Amino acid sequence: MTTQRSGPVYLNLLRIRFPVGAVTSIAHRISGVLLFLSLPVLIYLLDLSLQSPAGYEKTMSYINNGWFEAGLGLVVWSFMQHLLSGIRFLLIDIDKGVTLQAARSSAWLVNLCAPVLTLLYLWWIL
Repeated sequence: MTTQRSGPVYLNLLRIRFPVGAVTSIAHRISGVLLFLSLPVLIYLLDLSLQSPAGYEKTMSYINNGWFEAGLGLVVWSFMQHLLSGIRFLLIDIDKGVTLQAARSSAWLVNLCAPVLTLLYLWWIL
């Protein structure tokens, strides 16, 4: 007679291999949260830069900080990832690219193009 263990099972999420579509879906959710959380900071900087020439200079000093540039890179990646995966999900909603191979290909395309477009954009503005 075998006994089954009724205690909790340790689940190591780092050892689970998610399909590429699941990674894209999770990245879409994370990028949406990051965009939402960055809105107050971006609105504050816009308001500060429009108040006066001194406010503009203060905003530029914030933007030229290395930590802020790293945060800006994260926000730009969030925007690119959210935009591209949103377009992918909208196309899937209208039955374009719903086959397994097309869905995997579009997920890989989104996951590769978002960082590339982010780097190109940051290289262009910085």
